[in-house]
Amino acid sequence: MTALEFRNVSKKLRHTVIARDMNLSIRDNSFSVIFGAPGSGKSTLLRLITGFEKPDKGEIFLHDQPVNRVSSAERNIGYVPQSFALYPHYSVFDNIAYPLRLMGMNKTDIVPVVEGAARRLQITHLLKKRPDQCSGGEKQRVAIARGIVKNTRIFILDDPLTGLDFKLRERLFDDLRQMKEELAATFIYTTSDPLETLILAEDIHVFDGGTIIESGDLASVYHQPQHVRTMALLGYPTTNLFAGKVTQRNGQNVCVTEIFTFPVEIYHAAHPDLDVQVALRPQHIRIDTTSSNGLIKTNADITLVEDLGGELHIYLEAGTIALETLMPHHDAAHVTEGHTTIGIVPSDFKLYAATDHRFIGQGVY
Repeated sequence: MTALEFRNVSKKLRHTVIARDMNLSIRDNSFSVIFGAPGSGKSTLLRLITGFEKPDKGEIFLHDQPVNRVSSAERNIGYVPQSFALYPHYSVFDNIAYPLRLMGMNKTDIVPVVEGAARRLQITHLLKKRPDQCSGGEKQRVAIARGIVKNTRIFILDDPLTGLDFKLRERLFDDLRQMKEELAATFIYTTSDPLETLILAEDIHVFDGGTIIESGDLASVYHQPQHVRTMALLGYPTTNLFAGKVTQRNGQNVCVTEIFTFPVEIYHAAHPDLDVQVALRPQHIRIDTTSSNGLIKTNADITLVEDLGGELHIYLEAGTIALETLMPHHDAAHVTEGHTTIGIVPSDFKLYAATDHRFIGQGVY
């Protein structure tokens, strides 16, 4: 069953187009992440779902029911905003209980619901405190608790972990996944952080340029991205991108770039001399290779080595092309700045058409 569907939805705020004839379908009882660059309009997208904003065009459905003309309160969606938005003069208990009081719930019924949400987020000891007596991480837990107290099947989380330190975010990742299972509900979560996306998502919807450019389960979207922006945005460090041209040599399709020439398999019709963007994830670059092992090689210069503890983040220049790679620390004792050789397995190259940026093929042995 579909929990949420956008059909040709458009929305413009002042002179900025947020959504352009956008179609989106989110599975019931999924943890779906809407992933996109900062400032791309993800928060406005969520406001369309909750009813705080109305679409200029198109139709929005919740559990197969049209809701364009349904008020925000009647949509019965749990909502966790990007900011804490806590009432400073209320106790933590009253902040969590606020949406239940708005719904007219009896006070005796409110108490066990609030206490249950507080237990789930391990903040029972804070219920009598005010927000100014809580740390940033505690305030975020209070905001999440307030968002999940409603008896609903859909919860919206608008980039709720921004500004928290990573260890605290890690703990909240576990809490969110567990809550999704306990509540048997649909969680819709927005973020511009690729790591958060890869940790949390069951399904990913990549939002870019006012539309969803790609949707799918985590494994398929990460390993076989169908749009170059997905390849560029989803991962750390940033995917290496450089220009190439697909042509034929001796009856075989090859891709020619400034630093590599390699055979390719093209999955869609392509004419000779097709301009492409070549994408290569950082972890697929090998450094200082001494045996071929099916690699294609080129000379490069290491310009910077950053020690991240368990791995090294290495910056390279090959010709005029800047590249980045990661290496496990135990494999990189020999890595220093200066001249080196890099090698790549040809099948790790992904090709995207320079015109529409869609996936068209990849390297082969």
